[in-house]
Amino acid sequence: MYLCNMIDTSAFQGKKAAYYTLGCKLNFSETSTFAKALQEMGVVTAEKGEKADICLINTCSVTDVADQKCRHVIHHMVRENPGAFVVVTGCYAQLKPETISKIDGVDLVLGSNEKANLVQYLNDAWTSSLQKGTEEKDHLHEFHRVKTKDIKTFQPSCSRGNRTRYFLKVQDGCNYFCTYCTIPYARGFSRNPSIASLVEQAEQAASEGGKEIVLTGVNIGDFGETTHEKFIDLVKALDQVKGIERFRISSLEPDLCSDELIEYCAQSRAFMPHFHIPLQSGSDEVLKLMHRRYDTALFAHKINLIKEKMPDAFIGVDVMVGCRGEKPEYFENCYDFLNSLPVTQLHVFPYSERPGTSALSIPYVVTDQERKKRSHRLLELSEHKTQDFYAQYIGQEAEVLFEKASKGKAMHGFTKNYIRVELSPKEAREEYDNEIIRVKLVGFNHDKSALKCEIIR
Repeated sequence: MYLCNMIDTSAFQGKKAAYYTLGCKLNFSETSTFAKALQEMGVVTAEKGEKADICLINTCSVTDVADQKCRHVIHHMVRENPGAFVVVTGCYAQLKPETISKIDGVDLVLGSNEKANLVQYLNDAWTSSLQKGTEEKDHLHEFHRVKTKDIKTFQPSCSRGNRTRYFLKVQDGCNYFCTYCTIPYARGFSRNPSIASLVEQAEQAASEGGKEIVLTGVNIGDFGETTHEKFIDLVKALDQVKGIERFRISSLEPDLCSDELIEYCAQSRAFMPHFHIPLQSGSDEVLKLMHRRYDTALFAHKINLIKEKMPDAFIGVDVMVGCRGEKPEYFENCYDFLNSLPVTQLHVFPYSERPGTSALSIPYVVTDQERKKRSHRLLELSEHKTQDFYAQYIGQEAEVLFEKASKGKAMHGFTKNYIRVELSPKEAREEYDNEIIRVKLVGFNHDKSALKCEIIR
């Protein structure tokens, strides 16, 4: 992938790297892959409190708040690791390279095309800085943003980092150009590798002991734009991979979540009864303003079909509140629509003005205060729905894939239908990590974020 064997890695041996990831699961997957590549070059991950020689920051730019957090993190990493070689990549780096280049201490800014060859760029810049000496090293080796149509590279990624679950990147980019969104400009048009290559990566994860893989991407259902294959065929192929006991689909646009896919997942070997489907608004008027490619009737059909075929399914939903054009009556329609659906959890995002988006031409503006009020109402609805969903399973048995816990801490894991489960520190065992164990669900934990469990002996 990175052709590390073609690089003289002697200068990297024993160097320490610190990583910081902002944003989506796709970013976490990519950062984990970067870290793995650097480890192959002899770079070790800095422990907490240790000064790093290399800092890698993978950024997000989904909202203005995300941009602010990126800048804060960059300043913090530079301050905490004096003299380190600082690399910034990700969506914010693609959209605002000039802004990042002005931050003192940043050495390398890589956009969406360049990050696929991060190791090569890092090696070239690192070697140059060593030759010139630290006092004379270049302040910045910058690669400016290319046009969206020219972002064509696909960086493979199937890695777990410090997590139990693997994250397999099956697609990147987006062709939708919703009025509020900058992602197509940050990540380019939709593109993907072949089914055969993804099956091979999943088989490699299985050989390493992986039991669960999450499919990640920007617009996963659009898989096949590059290879003329279909997402349903990818799902069917992955379902045959021996050793992987669980697959999850991280997010799927409602218009691309086909009835055929839902029906297949309902009877598949390894695809879990767990869906995450972006709605963005429960108002047809607002969906039109957003240039979304479905209406509430189609969305309701998909949710109800999932529940018909998989009654135990966990369904997460993305909702954006306070976007331009969302009049009070439209928000009330959205609230009532979500309240009527058998969904499990809402991921609520207050609308954020993004420069260059066509949403800025919509005249009706919702105040910040009103956005917060609407967000709060939907978050309360979400909490109510999630707790009602969890409560149904108290007293039942379930299979849980446990994740590693710090010594003396409770252990956590997830059921097939994505209920978060907590095992007390007294019962937690190191050997439970990455194991699927049968438990009895006995009640809520202290903050109702999980169900407590007892191991079935």
